[in-house]
Amino acid sequence: MNKVKYEYQKDIPKDQVIALYKSVNWSSAEKPDLLLKALRNSHTVVTAWDGERLVGLGNAISDCYLVVYYPHLVVHPEYQGKGIGTQIVKLMQNRYHGFHQQSIIADGKAVKFYKKCGFVETGNCKSLWIYKGNDHD
Repeated sequence: MNKVKYEYQKDIPKDQVIALYKSVNWSSAEKPDLLLKALRNSHTVVTAWDGERLVGLGNAISDCYLVVYYPHLVVHPEYQGKGIGTQIVKLMQNRYHGFHQQSIIADGKAVKFYKKCGFVETGNCKSLWIYKGNDHD
């Protein structure tokens, strides 16, 4: 593995994005055109590259003043546990430092990861959604 490089970038090759999302079995990979549009219309996208290979990606949706939501953090399985996800979260948190609310929806082992990154469960709040995928419980 080369030294991973991080970039703020929204124009990412489609084949790289789809390969990354398929590597973690995310259903959004089944809607490639919509996925690319979603990333391009995000407020921020951070990418992680091992040479020419996209190995990680995170995005943010924000009102630019008070609230930011982090919908995706994807790290290729071959690169998980190497600090890439943590670095992407740090870059996002640096960009949105001082915002009144930074939020995520997490399940499974991702909850433990996000807690290590400083996120906490909020009292009696619950995540609610209408979800069209099949990759979450």
